[in-house]
Amino acid sequence: MEGLAPIDGWAIAAIFAKATGYGAALLAMGGPLFVLAFPSSSADVRQLARKIAVIAAFVGLVVLALRFGIRAARISGMGLPGAFDPMMLGFVWDSPLGAAAIWRGAGELLVLALLMRGGVGLWAGLIGALMIAVSYTFIGHSLGDPRWLLASLLTLHLLAAAFWVGALAPLRHAVGKPDGAVLLHHFGNVASVTVPLLIVFGVIFAWFMTGSLSALLSTAYGWTLLAKLGVVTGLMALAALNKWRLVPALASGVRAAETHLRRSIQIEAMAVVLILLATATLTSITTPPVNL
Repeated sequence: MEGLAPIDGWAIAAIFAKATGYGAALLAMGGPLFVLAFPSSSADVRQLARKIAVIAAFVGLVVLALRFGIRAARISGMGLPGAFDPMMLGFVWDSPLGAAAIWRGAGELLVLALLMRGGVGLWAGLIGALMIAVSYTFIGHSLGDPRWLLASLLTLHLLAAAFWVGALAPLRHAVGKPDGAVLLHHFGNVASVTVPLLIVFGVIFAWFMTGSLSALLSTAYGWTLLAKLGVVTGLMALAALNKWRLVPALASGVRAAETHLRRSIQIEAMAVVLILLATATLTSITTPPVNL
């Protein structure tokens, strides 16, 4: 298929490493965003968001180092020895991935400041979240033209996605709490603004990458993007079910609503994993039609 790079073991490793890195980045960004957006949520819910963000930031730092080795192995064609070759690693460091790594690594280190109590740790985490989002504008498909617009769209898209993904575990934890329905309702109101923005930013970015409907349907990039959009559509439907049926049922004291909500959030998390894998595939082994 047009625009599809050769797939070998290192390409597959790159996809899984990227997907893991994307997930870690979203959770690291989402934690401080959640704490900022819902300061009145129960202390243990906010603490869970902080804890997950810190763990994700640490995982992100580890994956960042692994990606250097994988990238070096892929571009050298030497396999495993290339992953440790100083010259190849130097090439990777001098590439856009090196600049992205500086921003992302610094951002993830700042997210670790969430270990500190109070506003200082939170604001350090928020700055870190912004740096992580910006780091993705140094690499990948956002390097095309118009550069400033693609970079802005990607940054906003990532922050909106991080807000959602970072909220999943804290919301699931809050389901059985006395104020859980209030928090879930509040989240639904905020998400009703951020999710449409997430979709709009993503669609505009995708249009710049494809350029036409025919390119969308005739390239590996286009079909992978369609698969991703299919999962996103299902995720939107599930989120709507939560907001309009399950959360009101929970607030009304319907006993089964708690179980259904927890299961629904788990399914959302699994859908996010599929989206991350699709995104990693897009950026690892496919070429946008505009670059063909």
